[in-house]
Amino acid sequence: MTFEQWKKKGTFQKVLNHQHFVIDEGKSTNVLCILHGYPSASYDYYKVLPLLSGNYRVIIHDHLGFGCSDKPLDYSYSLFEQAEVALKLWEKLGVRKAIILAHDYGTSVATEIIARKNSGFTAFEIESLTLCNGSVLIELSKLRPIQKLLLNKIIGPTIAKLASRNLFVRNMKKLWFDQSKIDIAEFEVLWKMVNLQNGKKVIHQVSQYLKERKRFRSRWVGALQKTEIPVNIFWATEDIVAVKAIASKLHELIPKSKLFWLEKTGHYPMLENPKAWSEQLIEIIKK
Repeated sequence: MTFEQWKKKGTFQKVLNHQHFVIDEGKSTNVLCILHGYPSASYDYYKVLPLLSGNYRVIIHDHLGFGCSDKPLDYSYSLFEQAEVALKLWEKLGVRKAIILAHDYGTSVATEIIARKNSGFTAFEIESLTLCNGSVLIELSKLRPIQKLLLNKIIGPTIAKLASRNLFVRNMKKLWFDQSKIDIAEFEVLWKMVNLQNGKKVIHQVSQYLKERKRFRSRWVGALQKTEIPVNIFWATEDIVAVKAIASKLHELIPKSKLFWLEKTGHYPMLENPKAWSEQLIEIIKK
């Protein structure tokens, strides 16, 4: 699917003074809210959306600083604010109850939402939470060299400015287990989205979320341990960043959580192995 085709499928919603790109498809009364990963966008789900929206009303928005959403220069890009945006957006769309699926960056946004739910700060009802290939346990993740460079306060902004299409494609390729399933056209769309508006100017700022994962680990992992909401851990086994050890440890730490594996698949299972991933996901969240 081209960039233009994807953009036509969505709308823009103003939340907290910024425009957010939103996909909202499906007529079911059962709602599936998806929180996408870094450094991509809602486009990650273009292959699986037809099947998912046949079973649920599916809502996916581009986080602020990502995809087609606004990318303000003067903004913290804190995961706390991204959680606030998600809750306000869902409220604006009339959603009071939903299943949440979170991947990569989105897993930290989701765990902040869980922390607020545990403390009674949101009336939003969460039927279940599914975590998919995210470095929630940051100490176990295998960060890529480019991620570490972007975190550096001194050289990070320069690295962001020097980011190129070829570098982006090279790093994305490494996240696929089955190299025969790589579609360069998908990377071209995602790279175009990275560059929209002030794209490259905010990459360094957005990347600082990794520091928050470390700083607020106890809050977010603690929230998962305390929640009464059913938690599914659905992991692609060949992820070189959010490795299998993270999923296994989360399952150990979270009481009554359920662990599911998707074999022979890398960090972006919804793009690399869409049919198997979406079919298994539907079975998991129906249980």
